Amino acid sequence: MIAETVCSAVAAAGLGIAVVTAYRKRYLTATRIAAYALVPLGLVMTGVVEWLADTAFSPVAWAGFGVLGLSWLMFATTRTVERRRGGTRKERKAAREAAAPAATSPALGQSARTQSPAPRQKPAAQGDDDFSDIEAILKKHGI
Repeated sequence: MIAETVCSAVAAAGLGIAVVTAYRKRYLTATRIAAYALVPLGLVMTGVVEWLADTAFSPVAWAGFGVLGLSWLMFATTRTVERRRGGTRKERKAAREAAAPAATSPALGQSARTQSPAPRQKPAAQGDDDFSDIEAILKKHGI
């Protein structure tokens, strides 16, 4: 009851200010002020203010907001974990299935015995490349 009275008073005061502004020939600003002043009155007339007042003092409503917050937290957590793992469950499964047959099965027309192993690089050559990259980075930073 008090909230409806306050909203009606705010609307009346806003409309009064709009009339004074229009008297000063600032019609665009007066129209905007009148629009803002009518918002609380519209909220009272639609029952939103009464609903908010009932919700603010209802323990069941606050418990409902807590459940909604918990639900949002769970969605956010699962989304974060999914991003860190690299995609959805279906995407990870498809990636594993695509990689597994190529790695375990021999090429068509060749047996496992006749396949020649891939030529190996010398470990020292790989190490030199790694150190040259590191040296370039250190030189870039002046170290």
